[in-house]
Amino acid sequence: MLQDQYGRVATDLRVSLTDRCSLRCTYCMPPEGLPWLPSADILTDAEIIRLVGIATSLLGVTEVRYTGGEPLLRPGLVEIVRNTPAHTSLTTNALGLTRLAAPLAEAGLNRVNISLDTLDRDTFIALAHRDRLADTLDGIAAAAAAGLTPVKINTVLLREHNAHEAPSLLAFAIEHGYELRFIEQMPLDAQHGWHRENMVTGEEILASLATRFTLTPDLGTVRGSNPAETWLVDGGPAKVGVIASVTRPFCGDCDRTRLTADGQVRNCLFARGETDLRGPLREGASDEDIAELWRKAMWGKLPGHGIDDPTFLQPDRPMSAIGG
Repeated sequence: MLQDQYGRVATDLRVSLTDRCSLRCTYCMPPEGLPWLPSADILTDAEIIRLVGIATSLLGVTEVRYTGGEPLLRPGLVEIVRNTPAHTSLTTNALGLTRLAAPLAEAGLNRVNISLDTLDRDTFIALAHRDRLADTLDGIAAAAAAGLTPVKINTVLLREHNAHEAPSLLAFAIEHGYELRFIEQMPLDAQHGWHRENMVTGEEILASLATRFTLTPDLGTVRGSNPAETWLVDGGPAKVGVIASVTRPFCGDCDRTRLTADGQVRNCLFARGETDLRGPLREGASDEDIAELWRKAMWGKLPGHGIDDPTFLQPDRPMSAIGG
């Protein structure tokens, strides 16, 4: 198993397939983009499939989520999914899902998490620096039509852009049968411009939703390692989730391990160090050798992300290079 010294066991693997993205969301990267990883450094499709196989067959991983950057930009995505022997999901901006949702579902993809921060075209352009709101909404609908359900919508609220949209976004999700989860903005932007006082907190999000909806704790759902706390909306069955990673951290129940697009294991989203699997893999290491490196990487996981510690340092890699 991938167990750490605090007794946590990682069964959820997040795999970044690329650091490239088709949007430029302000909380992730600058408008001009970032220097992308060299192609030679990126794991090949076969290498990803092998590492995922090691995780599922030797290390107890039961869930795999493919992320980016934007994973839909990976040409071999459908075949990677087809060769994933575990419950498989995708975190995406939905650009391209109108073309790929059905093939991905046929290949065995179980569900998708889709980023949608606004329903206003001008705000979308201001946030993502691309005029692609209509394409995003079409991609979300395509995912639902292909049976990639429940379709989960991830929303980050920024005080100066879209904080007022929380109720309308929830109404949209309920109308279409999507599951909405608000995520506190985290210090993972490439610009290192995150400031806690500018972050819209989970409590503020709930207060905003309460201006239009009645929310009650979802006592019927066991949270476990799920990062989202959920509430029933107007008595249910609709629900809304809040992932308060900063103000209400859930590090003590974390069950995740991460693999970057260039083959580095990260034992925490905010880890300052990584363990290289790509080098040993390409040098002929056995599956058990790779598994043992992975076990050692996870054993050293810290008890928490430490955002509230005065000595906290933001990871050198931004979210686009780590994976969601």
